[in-house]
Amino acid sequence: MKSEIKIAGFGGQGVLSMGKILAYSGLMENKEITWMPAYGPEQRGGTANVTVILSDDPISSPILNTYDMVVALNQQSLDKFESKVKPGGILIYDSYGIHKRPTRTDIKVYCINAMEATLEIGNNKAFNMIVLGAMLALTPIVTIDSVLKALKKTLPERHHHLIPMNEAALRKGMSLIK
Repeated sequence: MKSEIKIAGFGGQGVLSMGKILAYSGLMENKEITWMPAYGPEQRGGTANVTVILSDDPISSPILNTYDMVVALNQQSLDKFESKVKPGGILIYDSYGIHKRPTRTDIKVYCINAMEATLEIGNNKAFNMIVLGAMLALTPIVTIDSVLKALKKTLPERHHHLIPMNEAALRKGMSLIK
């Protein structure tokens, strides 16, 4: 099993954190992983993306031209990466701020309302965990248990009290996939 994933959006949406948590989750499951972030000079508001590869076998290169799954969280990312999804692959996008919808018919496209879901659970900082939950509902490349362990590893201890809220956000994201 090998999953090649691109996650892209604005800085501040938790794009890089989502990729890091996914990579740590893969490590917890003894998978081969690569995590390659790319971002502009702006910490918040600039564009950011991350490539994550999870595999049962050694990974020859972290550089990819196409992906099994692309998660696009803003219009610029959708415009740039829609064409990079392999035929038969998956494109997930959040409807918030998207004015030009995807047009490809050779891939599976899922529109999630993650931003609206943050309002329902009352925490907009859980946006990335909602998106990650939607990803895992489509392709269970890692388990929620591994994600929760990865959260403990990546979050400073002073924020461990937020792990139950993050678990609720993951499960909310899973419910968005129909």
